Amino acid sequence: MLPRPRVWIPCTLVALATLGWSTSAEAAVVPVTTTAELQAAVANAMPGDEIVLAPGTYILDNKLNCTANGTADQPIVIRADTLGDATVQMNNLEGFHIQGAHWEIANLDIEGVCADDNNCEHAFHVTGDAEFTHIHHNTVHGFNAHIKANGTDTGPMGERVWPDDVVVEYNELYNPAPRNTGNPVTFIDVVGGRRWRVRANYIHDFAKGGGNNISYAAFLKGNSRDGIFERNLVVCEMLHSGQIRLGLSFGGGGSAPDNICEDGTCDPEHQNGIMRNNIIAHCPADVGIYVNEGANSRIYNNTLYNTTGIDMRFVSTTGEVRNNLLNGQIRNRDGATANFASNLEMVSVADFQAWFTDPDALDFSLVDGSMFVDQGETLAEVIDDYCTNIRDDGSHDLGALEFDGDGTCNTSVPFEGSDSGGDTDGTTDGGTTDGGTTDGGTTDGGTTDGGTTGGGTTGGETTGDSTGGNDDIDGTTAAADDSVDGGGCSCSSGGSQQGAGGALALLALLGLGLGRRRRR
Repeated sequence: MLPRPRVWIPCTLVALATLGWSTSAEAAVVPVTTTAELQAAVANAMPGDEIVLAPGTYILDNKLNCTANGTADQPIVIRADTLGDATVQMNNLEGFHIQGAHWEIANLDIEGVCADDNNCEHAFHVTGDAEFTHIHHNTVHGFNAHIKANGTDTGPMGERVWPDDVVVEYNELYNPAPRNTGNPVTFIDVVGGRRWRVRANYIHDFAKGGGNNISYAAFLKGNSRDGIFERNLVVCEMLHSGQIRLGLSFGGGGSAPDNICEDGTCDPEHQNGIMRNNIIAHCPADVGIYVNEGANSRIYNNTLYNTTGIDMRFVSTTGEVRNNLLNGQIRNRDGATANFASNLEMVSVADFQAWFTDPDALDFSLVDGSMFVDQGETLAEVIDDYCTNIRDDGSHDLGALEFDGDGTCNTSVPFEGSDSGGDTDGTTDGGTTDGGTTDGGTTDGGTTDGGTTGGGTTGGETTGDSTGGNDDIDGTTAAADDSVDGGGCSCSSGGSQQGAGGALALLALLGLGLGRRRRR
């Protein structure tokens, strides 16, 4: 089955009544048909404007500075009517530099087309006062860090500020080939900021072909806090394989120097974060979840297949790991003191294949759930599952799916449903981004003993996979960026359907499906 296009429909339908941009305080729908018109519309944007791209290809050789402020009631929107209509090709370090509040970008196919991978860093760079940014229903490929966020010294007294309450959802983020760069390769790379919500994204094929060969799907770090990763599908290897690829992380490889982090310190790297209901697969060289100096981290109800497991690392890392289903191991390392309970770990590949229809092809339809159905704890922070099916039939099932007979769930693509609930300790839909490529120097490095080698600052026994990577320093990209920016289910899932804009991924799945590498 070919992927169904995702169509974003604005809450308010507005007639296309004006050409060009609004010159009054009244919001306008601004239709654009050329790159020049797009640039002018963004430069002249006002609260409530909807900049609507006509079908076609828009080629950007310079970034778009999104500096105006929208409001909660009148965000500034850039969109196409339907995903696939409009392609934005970027031949520069970054595309949308979002510096104002309440920008919303949706339904775009965004492609980095630089001949040199070092020259296409970010599709989105979210900095400073860009709170309540909303990035959704886009397909993004051809960048090192597709979405980058950091603080800038733009506060009222020149103090450093970070974008908070950012929502990144229902996007497909991938690269068709490993990036030939020594710069950090992490598709969602956030340094500082609060209440980020990263949910229901399809993140796959992130690989760093240069430097230390270590990459991440996404991380929140830089003393960020109250972030949530939920209902994401992360597949490290689908279109291509090799290198060292980690899944989701609080802390990544670490941040430096301290002045790029919130409160002037990078320890802890994240506070009060939640990862719940994520499916992470085909990361054979390292862990699917990595927490590096994450205080009060809650890792709940995730399914990890063909990864080396979950690592909680360093003294600042505390919290809980509960109700997870995985065929790797869960470890406290280097002084971490997280509590583990009600997890089913070290499950063999053979058992996964017996319990689910076809986990290699991301089909987690239930065959035999006797080992994990109703075997978990009921957690206030987890009220639904990967497909937003309410967990209301007694004790929670282990993993990202609740097998209670309520409908079906396609686990090969994030389910588009309502906002997940649960007690999130005050976190809201959004977050902060410390973004930028001016992070200063995060040492992407993780663990070298056994499950994750990479770095960090402690070395390790190097008996295994490598989490992190010392040379992956945000400062390298940061310098470049500085110069440019200034600153559930009953789950009879259909494993063949891919995320929006995922025709390439679909073809790869058909061709590589059962031949994907398995963890030895």
